[in-house]
Amino acid sequence: MESSNPAHVLVVAHRTAATPKLLAAIKERASRGPCWFHLLVPNPVPADWHPAHAERHRKTTEGERVLALALPLIEEAARRPTDGSVSTRHDPMDAIEEALHDDQFDEIILSTLPAACRGGCTSTCPTGSRTSACPSRPSSRTSARRRTAPGQRPA
Repeated sequence: MESSNPAHVLVVAHRTAATPKLLAAIKERASRGPCWFHLLVPNPVPADWHPAHAERHRKTTEGERVLALALPLIEEAARRPTDGSVSTRHDPMDAIEEALHDDQFDEIILSTLPAACRGGCTSTCPTGSRTSACPSRPSSRTSARRRTAPGQRPA
């Protein structure tokens, strides 16, 4: 990045938040130039769970535990202080949309589980996690279309 302003990078992960592949992607991004990282953990509580659901409290604290475990590792990989939050949204795309609405991010690093692990993951699956990085601003006509209001045509 040629700008003197550091890039603001949104890192989206849950069960992959402390995996070697994600930490390597963060380290690689940090080596390319000045940047700040924010870890976003989608809310582990499914939106359709009733507030009195027996597992709700355990799942709610799971997101906070992910932050507590992952942030020091991300800071070490980035070689700088890093912050994070647990989204109020369960769906990762909703969590990303809300984060982009509430703050300015230049890039997104998205870490997901391999497709085979998404249903019932074993403890070894996150090591096979996938990460991808992309600019958070629309860079193609297709992306721009998704950001227009219903019934409006993209510019």
